[in-house]
Amino acid sequence: MTETARPAPSAQLTAEDEVVAICRDLIRLDTSNYGTGEGPGERAAAELVMELLTEVGLEPELFESRPGRASVVVRLEGQDPSRPALVLHGHLDVVPAAAGDWSVGPFAAELTDDVEGGMIWGRGAVDMKDMDAMILAVVRQLVREGRKPARDVVVAFFADEEAGGKFGAGYLTREHPGLFEGATEAISEVGGFSVDVDGRRAYLLQTAEKSLAWLRLIADGRAGHGSQVNEDNAVVALADAVARIGRHAWPYTPTPTVDALLRGVADLTGLPYDGARFAEDPAMVDALVAALGPAAKFVGATVRNTSNPTQLEAGYKANVIPGSASAVVDVRLLPGHEVAGMATLRELAGPDVRIETVHQDVSLEVPFTGSLVDAMVDAIGAEDPGATVLPYTLSGGTDNKWLSRLGITGYGFAPLRLPAELDFAGMFHGVDERVPADALKFGTRVLDRLLRTC
Repeated sequence: MTETARPAPSAQLTAEDEVVAICRDLIRLDTSNYGTGEGPGERAAAELVMELLTEVGLEPELFESRPGRASVVVRLEGQDPSRPALVLHGHLDVVPAAAGDWSVGPFAAELTDDVEGGMIWGRGAVDMKDMDAMILAVVRQLVREGRKPARDVVVAFFADEEAGGKFGAGYLTREHPGLFEGATEAISEVGGFSVDVDGRRAYLLQTAEKSLAWLRLIADGRAGHGSQVNEDNAVVALADAVARIGRHAWPYTPTPTVDALLRGVADLTGLPYDGARFAEDPAMVDALVAALGPAAKFVGATVRNTSNPTQLEAGYKANVIPGSASAVVDVRLLPGHEVAGMATLRELAGPDVRIETVHQDVSLEVPFTGSLVDAMVDAIGAEDPGATVLPYTLSGGTDNKWLSRLGITGYGFAPLRLPAELDFAGMFHGVDERVPADALKFGTRVLDRLLRTC
């Protein structure tokens, strides 16, 4: 393990000099979000962010939606403040980590030498304290050097993203929308990372997200003794519904972003692609998705809807038939297909099971065009000449969903140049999260260039 201390502030310090230390400092703070309404560690992370921003002369604001659920926002004045502002945001919470499953301590922030430049390990190294660190390092460099971004930039670090954002981005967009006044576009996580496609490097820029619906299925029946005949058993009705939903083969369904991505992959690989045959030729689609290597985990879930049962609850004793039983299903529906998807789920659940919404949020999809997209593509090209940038759909969701309620168009762009063999996509919410230190330094160069040209 290699130790790295954050360098002392100086006018000559660059984002590349300190991004690794900032990332490790953030990882060491256990900001696990258990989805219970509490956020132990989020306040400490927010205070570190406040310290890093005030240290260079900025005046950030800290907001708590409830004790400990802290977010930080600061606005940078641009060279042309008359232009619409850009939101550059990350989240400070992480999903929990079971230490026994990891090769290293998930909050030890170890820096190992298994790749050139070192590898940073820990919960949040991928999702998304790596991007948080890049944002902080680049903003600090801008301020130290007395430079302004091309336009106003609202820099935000949110709480609670991993549980839907109610106490973070949701709270700020509802209660403090003025923080984002004049903003029309946003940049955040789960995009901009590289993948190897047939020996060529391509960067996936996220221009779409599936919708999110956590649904509770509830079956009611007749309670009774476990030894008796009971044809109104709530557990049986629920189990049938869960099995139908979990086993449902959702049809392959093209969307504009997925179609554009697969056309790009076909161009890079020479594999055949005919968008008109998307639905009836799954093998064609699967071959193109597989060409994306580890990123196929994300992309493969965006060619159709998904519905995965995740929780079950019923009964309190082995010989008592319960009067009710419930389950939770994680549903992700393609942009533009939410109404039809929900109708299918109600049909699969059947008449004996009712559906309640635990949490639901919108899908997003924007064209792979415009001046901001051009600036992101150009920033990648300047640092990695010859690389290709392709749009893609995220199977999960981000805080861009909350910002969309204010009319802000969101993209996923956390630029990382990664080793071809690294299963980056598989480490989101996974074990042994890690990111190459050199990838963070690459990202700071790209982000700095983007803020100068956006």
